[in-house]
Amino acid sequence: MRKVALLTPTYIKDLERFELLCESIDSMVTGFDRHYVLVNPDSDAHLFQRFASPRRVIVPCSKLLPKYLWPAPKWLTRNGRRIWLSPFTLPVHGWHIQQILKIACALAAPEDRVCIVDSDNLFFRPFDLGAYAGDDKCPLYLDRGHVRADMPNHSVWTRNAYKLLGLPEPAFPADDYIGQDIIWDKRAVKALTERIFATTGLPWQLSLCRTRQFSEYLLYGAFVAHSPEFAAQHETVETSLAYAHWEETELDEQWISTMMADAHPAQVALCIQSYSGTEVDRIRSAIKLTNAA
Repeated sequence: MRKVALLTPTYIKDLERFELLCESIDSMVTGFDRHYVLVNPDSDAHLFQRFASPRRVIVPCSKLLPKYLWPAPKWLTRNGRRIWLSPFTLPVHGWHIQQILKIACALAAPEDRVCIVDSDNLFFRPFDLGAYAGDDKCPLYLDRGHVRADMPNHSVWTRNAYKLLGLPEPAFPADDYIGQDIIWDKRAVKALTERIFATTGLPWQLSLCRTRQFSEYLLYGAFVAHSPEFAAQHETVETSLAYAHWEETELDEQWISTMMADAHPAQVALCIQSYSGTEVDRIRSAIKLTNAA
């Protein structure tokens, strides 16, 4: 069995949601070695230290980033969002850094595989992560043919992924690999970054910063799908581990309970996007109501 770790990029605005995620991991998830918490920027890392434990490691983001990337002063923001500066590229946003951190941590962690879990997820069913992700073949989430050429973001991310990997122009509709609770294999991530360097002649971090419009999940999925070696080491799955609420609609307790009742048997987590405005205490209460029922 391969060793598997959890990986969560987070920041101060997600602190409450991250706390609920930790509660759900500690009560529902088994079969993993460590939970790496990647805090962006470093100045907020101390706020997450109370969650540290022998299996939960708080990692300031600078530990995983190249020296030529640093956060701009707080007063230099755009719509309240932090930006990052470098002498080698235009400023990049926090979500660019978050994607780079996922790749960097997957490379640096001693475990063979990582399960990437965002702060606005929580586990509501018992889940043996090692049994799910530790077999010979790594699960690769796939939404077959979901990306249309007229999709303003996904189509650009797909084209840029193919360009970074030195692949021909993609055909549409293309497969989508974006989801929640995604599993990556370390050897595949390493080969992916090596391919980007071979294609662009630049370190993979700098190539991504200069590309700007990219998706780490589409990059990984496209790389695996077009590599006979790594495609053979993965097994596609078309049911996400998480039942997601992507809309801006605020949810009440009954709605959250209905989500859990309606979830596919293979779905062990909920993703309730933070921009929905659903209060964390309401989510916590709904889970207790459902568990008690």
